[in-house]
Amino acid sequence: MPGPRLTAEEENGRLDLGKHGNLHLGIDLGGSKIEIIAIDANGAEVWRKRIPAPRTDYGQSLDAIESLVRECESRIGPADSIGIGIPGSLSLTSGRVRNAYSTPLLGQRFAEDIETRLGRGVTIANDADCFALSEALDGAAAGAETVFGVILGTGVGGGFVVGGRLLRGANAIAGEWGHNPLPWPRPVELPGPPCSCGQPGHIESWLSGTGFAASYVRAGASALDAPQIIERMRAGDLIARSCFDDYIDRLARSLATIINTVDPHVIVLGGGMSNVPEIYPRVPLQWRPYVYSDDVKTRLMPAHHGDSSGVRGAAWIAL
Repeated sequence: MPGPRLTAEEENGRLDLGKHGNLHLGIDLGGSKIEIIAIDANGAEVWRKRIPAPRTDYGQSLDAIESLVRECESRIGPADSIGIGIPGSLSLTSGRVRNAYSTPLLGQRFAEDIETRLGRGVTIANDADCFALSEALDGAAAGAETVFGVILGTGVGGGFVVGGRLLRGANAIAGEWGHNPLPWPRPVELPGPPCSCGQPGHIESWLSGTGFAASYVRAGASALDAPQIIERMRAGDLIARSCFDDYIDRLARSLATIINTVDPHVIVLGGGMSNVPEIYPRVPLQWRPYVYSDDVKTRLMPAHHGDSSGVRGAAWIAL
């Protein structure tokens, strides 16, 4: 997606920084796209651009990020901070990227390499953490004391925000709920399909968009992607309806364990599967039998900032 059309003021030079105050860059490094955004201290968007992500070449990923930062700062002037959201996280022991399966980042010293390229410090965070922070600060969960942000995309991730601050944890893996076994499994769900990490039956292998599509094939249907299956379900396809009913039940069980453990005020969903509106009235009804409370006040909401929430959160992370 190209950046916004320049105003006459921008065409004549850099933006007038006095109108915006300090500016902060956020970069979302995804599997299919790289997005950059510049926001001011109030969260107002100043500039944005999205490009396809190199899928296999690490050097090209560094080139793309460096090019986006240079272009952005040529338009707006020097930024005060830069935050980057990535799949996986940085190992506290080695400094290398871990848990970023099927991406060129895995095993790389990404923080060091990109800071060398840009000649300055950069804040690196998990992409789901960025999403959660964005929605907690000025998104769907703004004002809530405790927030769990969920990514239901090609993978399944999460992040906790408490009192407006990101909870990272002792091992910097807080919120990685997708790599736990599916709770309260049915006999037909054991041992479960393999996860991207290699373990069987993880939540991610059931609740990711690819996991949902795989369940449709296992039910005897032709291979389709998740949006196509949802369309089939709405058109009356009985197999698609059954697979979606199972998806709702598995999502409800999985989120119930989060409520029982952390008891968030708001759970916000992002990623491709979060765009299915049928999820929001049904899951809270189905998580009730699994939640250890006589009443469940946790709210389930779609992301306010949509698929741009992660990049906004990356900018907030740097603050």
